[in-house]
Amino acid sequence: MLFNSIHFLLFFVVVVFIYFLTPHRFRWILLLLASYYFYMSWKAEYAVLIMISTIIDYFAALHMSRTKKKTTRKGLLLLSLCVNLGLLFAFKYFNFFSESARVFLQSFGMQFSPLMLNVLLPVGISFYTFQTLGYTIDVYNKKIKPEKHFGVFAVYVSFFPQLVAGPIERAKNLMPQFYKKHKFNYMRITNGLKLMLWGFFKKVVIADRLALVVNTVYADPYGYSGIPLIVATVFFAFQIYCDFSGYSDIAIGAAQVMGYNLMDNFKRPYFAKTISEFWKRWHISLSTWFRDYLYIPLGGNRVKVPRWYFNLFITFVISGLWHGANWTFLAWGAIHGIYLIISIITKKWRAYLHSITGLTKIPWMHNMLKRAIIFALVCIGWIFFRADTIAEGWYVLTHLFSGLTLDFTGLNIGLGWEGLIIAFASIIFLEFVHTIQEHRSIRQMLVTKPLCLDGWYTMC
Repeated sequence: MLFNSIHFLLFFVVVVFIYFLTPHRFRWILLLLASYYFYMSWKAEYAVLIMISTIIDYFAALHMSRTKKKTTRKGLLLLSLCVNLGLLFAFKYFNFFSESARVFLQSFGMQFSPLMLNVLLPVGISFYTFQTLGYTIDVYNKKIKPEKHFGVFAVYVSFFPQLVAGPIERAKNLMPQFYKKHKFNYMRITNGLKLMLWGFFKKVVIADRLALVVNTVYADPYGYSGIPLIVATVFFAFQIYCDFSGYSDIAIGAAQVMGYNLMDNFKRPYFAKTISEFWKRWHISLSTWFRDYLYIPLGGNRVKVPRWYFNLFITFVISGLWHGANWTFLAWGAIHGIYLIISIITKKWRAYLHSITGLTKIPWMHNMLKRAIIFALVCIGWIFFRADTIAEGWYVLTHLFSGLTLDFTGLNIGLGWEGLIIAFASIIFLEFVHTIQEHRSIRQMLVTKPLCLDGWYTMC
């Protein structure tokens, strides 16, 4: 079930209506049934995968807290890791590694017929796998206590607003909220619906329009050069942002309607002035997950410099692979890992360069320049993220400035001049809103102040 569908809108209205009519102690049942229906409407049998993760992690965490034996605790954690990552590998990465092995061996003249699994990729498996893994790791590290109520834990794993596209929630934030009694609150519901509407606007009005150009050009990149490749790449930067952040806004807004607070997942990433800042603004729930459960356990920056750089690089490479089973995603992750390492190495040199050029004396110009540079670097990464192969990505990168012309006569790029003008106008509008958001968050912007009507609001 897609968020931008009539099916979801009807489903959501019915669930919310029943939710506020249901006594608090039974709401977890409604949420669990609604979440499984939401997921099973895509492919019913794949609900078994969520059930397996839920059961294994529930009992693994419970037994971790009941034993003091370190070997037993490690064994239970290993069980959770193997089951969850094993399912993720089988459905998302098995065919990719099998085919990669075939190509590698063939390059040495060895014939190899790999086993290929004829299965569909389960929707949202990367999200709920990481969410439940974070829970078991936190229990193992004694950061949280295990959840004893199996039903509440099952809702945490499958909570429908953020099941398919995040944000990836932490147990310490979301789990306690299922025990709170959420009353009908007109102001909260209105603000949640506004946030959902903003998400739908970004997804349907902006992202889907930009996708017409992106899909057309990147379907045959060798047929284009110059301006069309630049436009398609810039459009993709905003398409993927509006797609992803739009879904996050819908998820956060839907949860807010029912009284649950999910974490902000995007904070105007293209306003970043450094690569490090970009990753503090982009897909925050995922970047912090990798920071806490991979980068820091590897040693973070508390090791020798070469190892520190390795920790950064491998974290970004794996985060790239998380996004998809293709060498292009690995390349995208590697590019950002290299960006960050270079930014660390050149930090003092860049500060000196900025001081001698005098740009720091004109803050607004200095900030604009830094943002433009970071946006350009991020777009280079997006080329490989969007391209089907490394070769296609390299072609796009090396032909961005060849044959520059604004003459699109007879050139099919998915939209005519009117459509392109609307697309650019929508991006300008988005960035105008983002400029305002730099001082006020989108939630603050959409807040409705309560009217002072006796018997209707509890606060005035």
